[in-house]
Amino acid sequence: MDSQDTAQEKRLYATKEEVLDRIKELAHGEEDIQRAEMEHLKMAFYHLLGQEREAAQKAYIEAGGDPMQYVAVPDPTEEVFKAEMALLKERKQKEAEKLEAQKQQNLKRKQEIIEKIKSFATTPEEAANNYQEVKAMQEEWKEIKAVPAENATELWNNYKLVQEQYYDLLKMNFEAREYDFKKNLEAKTALCEAAEKLADEEDVVSAFHQLQELHNQFREIGPVAKELREEIWTRFKQASTVVNKRHADHFEAIHQKEEENLQKKSELCDKVETIATDALKTTAEWEEKAKEIIGIQAEWKTIGFAPKAHNVKIFERFRTACDQFFTAKNEFYQQLKNTYAENIAKKEEIVKKAQELADSTEWKSTADKLMQLQKDWKEIGMTPRKVGEQLWTDFRAACDKFFEARNQAGSSVRTEQLENLQKKQSIVEKLKTLIEAEVEDLQAEMQALMEEYNQTGHVPFKEKDQLFRDYHDTLDILYKKLNKNRASRRLNAFKDNLKEVAKRGENAVETERQKMQRRYNEMKQELETYENNLLFLTSSSKKGNSLIDEINRKVEKLRDELKLTQEKIKAMGE
Repeated sequence: MDSQDTAQEKRLYATKEEVLDRIKELAHGEEDIQRAEMEHLKMAFYHLLGQEREAAQKAYIEAGGDPMQYVAVPDPTEEVFKAEMALLKERKQKEAEKLEAQKQQNLKRKQEIIEKIKSFATTPEEAANNYQEVKAMQEEWKEIKAVPAENATELWNNYKLVQEQYYDLLKMNFEAREYDFKKNLEAKTALCEAAEKLADEEDVVSAFHQLQELHNQFREIGPVAKELREEIWTRFKQASTVVNKRHADHFEAIHQKEEENLQKKSELCDKVETIATDALKTTAEWEEKAKEIIGIQAEWKTIGFAPKAHNVKIFERFRTACDQFFTAKNEFYQQLKNTYAENIAKKEEIVKKAQELADSTEWKSTADKLMQLQKDWKEIGMTPRKVGEQLWTDFRAACDKFFEARNQAGSSVRTEQLENLQKKQSIVEKLKTLIEAEVEDLQAEMQALMEEYNQTGHVPFKEKDQLFRDYHDTLDILYKKLNKNRASRRLNAFKDNLKEVAKRGENAVETERQKMQRRYNEMKQELETYENNLLFLTSSSKKGNSLIDEINRKVEKLRDELKLTQEKIKAMGE
């Protein structure tokens, strides 16, 4: 193979059309077809086709498309490629058949030449008389090209043997024999020099193919003087060894790189396969893992080919792992969608009932019903943010309409509520003084004021939320102060109790630690649920803050409990 063929094998194609043009050029032209180039063209075309399909799928997904519904659009150029490749293979087959027939003819003719020279190598006189004819047959032998590979070695050995027999008998024409030896030595020396230069050839594959041609030429040249035969062959063989080793090392390096690529791709498969989809409970967790897998897919594209025997299998493994994840993701979102639909229907029903009660003048019974509806509302799970906000707005509007009408209808109730407001505000101020004060029994003081606060009646509706926040914000601070002291006492008490548990043996401590770890995991999951719920609530309405504040207090309490539990677990490991 010459350097031009090698360049074609290595040629980089930017588009499928460029690949098709080259295939058509080969299929319909007279140029020799190299199998290596055919494989290169096939890999280049499907590589480019794969890139286009991946880009189309990515654009579809980024545009909001469902990965499970995506169907690749057939590429018309693929059918053209297959048709032209079929023509190319047909032409290659015909060329192979033609070449094989030519090799058989070459074999027959070279066998005839051997037999003819053998007939001249009977006596010195016969050898001398037919010297010019033998020289002509030697030139003809050189012009005859390839023969079947299975016959080449035996044919060459027979040819070499009859030539040596002929020249050994050619004593009557010694000068001609010595002249041939000299010319043959010069020719073989030139081939040795050419082979030695190939050691510096940058393209080791091209150097290897050039060496094969030099070997063919070396074999075609006649013998040299008997005392020089071993020396000239040793020189040529040593030069060949250098080129062959570089060629072997080159492909060993490629093989090593492919093995490294296989290892890298196997590790990426492991990363995707070890993602536990059962543990993903929130949309944030699913999206985080989806981004991680997309990143892994991008990394996959930067890695080259694996060994041919494993390349398709490792890709199928990777694709299967990715498909399984995204299938599970789609199922999660479908289930979430169904849950959202159920929750929307429940809240729509509550809104409808509230709107039907909004104009009622049955103050007591209607207020009780609306309060119950509010409780029912809190027990319903999440809905999409936009829809949830609108439903909440409609629900609050219906409730506000009724309660405002009720407030306007009872001025005496209004006066009582104003008095209750002053009382509760005074209680809140007393609670605030406890924040900085050193109180012997803080919990008892707090409990007394809280009972007084709860026994005090309703306040004006418009003042309720602000008072509620002020009251609970103050309690939150006091509870943190109280919990800090209590947590320290509880931890110390736990450590004391742990000593008693330790006396029962290591198994008892381990059992207690496992129990505490399970409790920690349960509280952590509960905390994640509250935090996730907060994402679907809004504080845009002042009247919606109470629910958010309540959840925030539960979140803070859970965080304190988690911290304390973590300290307990740590204490058991010391």
